Amino acid sequence: MIALIIDDEVQIRRLLRLALESRGYTVREAESGRLGLQAVAIHRPDVVLLDLGLPDMDGLDVLASLREWNPVPVLVLSVKDQEHIKVAALDAGADDYVTKPFGTAELLSRLAALRRRNQNSESPTITAGPLTMHLDRHEAFLAGEALKMTPTEFAFLRTLAKHAGRIVTQNHLLSEVWGPQGAGQTHYLRVYANHLRKKLGDQVILRNEAGIGYRLIVP
Repeated sequence: MIALIIDDEVQIRRLLRLALESRGYTVREAESGRLGLQAVAIHRPDVVLLDLGLPDMDGLDVLASLREWNPVPVLVLSVKDQEHIKVAALDAGADDYVTKPFGTAELLSRLAALRRRNQNSESPTITAGPLTMHLDRHEAFLAGEALKMTPTEFAFLRTLAKHAGRIVTQNHLLSEVWGPQGAGQTHYLRVYANHLRKKLGDQVILRNEAGIGYRLIVP
């Protein structure tokens, strides 16, 4: 597994390198946006850790440029914790967002979730802890017990399970589950999230990230 760090802070890159190498990653580094984009093309990383505050390009511009040609998972690392910036990064194609300063345990856990998500995306079966969803049969099981769900509930849970461990924005959920007619209808999300929480119990947690979206968490 190759991890690419795009960050202009030497100390942050050193900290990330130590944490990632302890989990078996091969680490590559870039100190600017342009060098980072070049490094993606050269090294073909399995995951990118991207800082938004780069010296030559806005991190969102780096992300937009990357998404034009490469689907590599991107974990944004930034001191910016404003809600609208997080939403902008996630809507632009970031797979998750971690605010600096961060704990290395949380960071590694988020990366592991991204790896599981990529593995699941290639299969008609999604597994997130005790939750198993068979997309081709529209069936879901929790700890081996069948879950009874409406088609809309299944679509809602499927979207979250495909991205287990990461935030799925309100806009993405509304688009995936309800299509164009769902735009702006955030009350749909609250209603169906409550329905799913009752069915999932405490085995799988559906967390509301206030003002941003939802995250499916396996305890």
